[in-house]
Amino acid sequence: MRVKCVLCDKIESIEDESSLAKRLRNRPIHTYMCEPCRNRIEQRTKERAATGNFKLYRSKKVEEDW
Repeated sequence: MRVKCVLCDKIESIEDESSLAKRLRNRPIHTYMCEPCRNRIEQRTKERAATGNFKLYRSKKVEEDW
Protein backbone atom coordinates (compact mmCIF):
# COMPACT_ATOMS: atom_id res chain seq x y z
CA MET A 1 0.00 0.00 0.00
CA ARG A 2 1.35 3.43 -0.87
CA VAL A 3 0.94 6.13 1.75
CA LYS A 4 1.81 9.82 1.90
CA CYS A 5 3.14 11.63 4.97
CA VAL A 6 0.84 14.48 6.02
CA LEU A 7 3.74 16.77 6.95
CA CYS A 8 6.45 16.33 4.33
CA ASP A 9 4.40 14.74 1.48
CA LYS A 10 6.92 11.91 1.18
CA ILE A 11 5.42 8.81 -0.45
CA GLU A 12 6.31 5.44 1.09
CA SER A 13 4.98 1.95 0.76
CA ILE A 14 3.89 -0.22 3.66
CA GLU A 15 2.76 -3.84 3.80
CA ASP A 16 -0.84 -4.38 2.78
CA GLU A 17 -1.40 -6.83 5.64
CA SER A 18 0.01 -4.63 8.42
CA SER A 19 -2.21 -3.25 11.17
CA LEU A 20 -1.32 0.31 10.13
CA ALA A 21 -2.52 -0.32 6.58
CA LYS A 22 -5.75 -1.82 7.86
CA ARG A 23 -6.31 1.16 10.17
CA LEU A 24 -5.75 3.62 7.32
CA ARG A 25 -8.11 1.76 5.00
CA ASN A 26 -10.95 1.33 7.48
CA ARG A 27 -10.81 4.72 9.19
CA PRO A 28 -10.10 7.56 6.77
CA ILE A 29 -9.64 10.08 9.58
CA HIS A 30 -6.39 8.38 10.59
CA THR A 31 -3.38 9.86 8.85
CA TYR A 32 0.11 8.56 8.11
CA MET A 33 3.29 10.20 9.36
CA CYS A 34 6.75 8.97 8.30
CA GLU A 35 9.37 8.02 10.90
CA PRO A 36 11.62 11.11 10.45
CA CYS A 37 8.65 13.43 11.01
CA ARG A 38 7.41 11.36 13.95
CA ASN A 39 10.87 11.42 15.57
CA ARG A 40 11.23 15.16 15.00
CA ILE A 41 7.88 15.91 16.65
CA GLU A 42 8.68 13.58 19.55
CA GLN A 43 12.06 15.23 20.12
CA ARG A 44 10.69 18.78 20.03
CA THR A 45 7.81 17.89 22.33
CA LYS A 46 10.27 16.52 24.87
CA GLU A 47 12.36 19.70 24.57
CA ARG A 48 9.30 21.87 25.24
CA ALA A 49 8.26 19.70 28.19
CA ALA A 50 11.74 20.11 29.69
CA THR A 51 11.39 23.92 29.71
CA GLY A 52 8.52 23.75 32.21
CA ASN A 53 6.24 26.03 30.18
CA PHE A 54 4.62 23.16 28.31
CA LYS A 55 1.21 21.98 29.50
CA LEU A 56 -0.39 18.84 28.19
CA TYR A 57 -4.15 19.18 28.47
CA ARG A 58 -5.77 15.84 29.07
CA SER A 59 -9.41 15.17 29.73
CA LYS A 60 -10.30 14.71 33.36
CA LYS A 61 -11.61 11.33 34.37
CA VAL A 62 -15.08 11.50 35.85
CA GLU A 63 -15.53 9.22 38.82
CA GLU A 64 -18.99 7.81 39.29
CA ASP A 65 -20.53 7.16 42.70
CA TRP A 66 -21.76 3.71 41.76
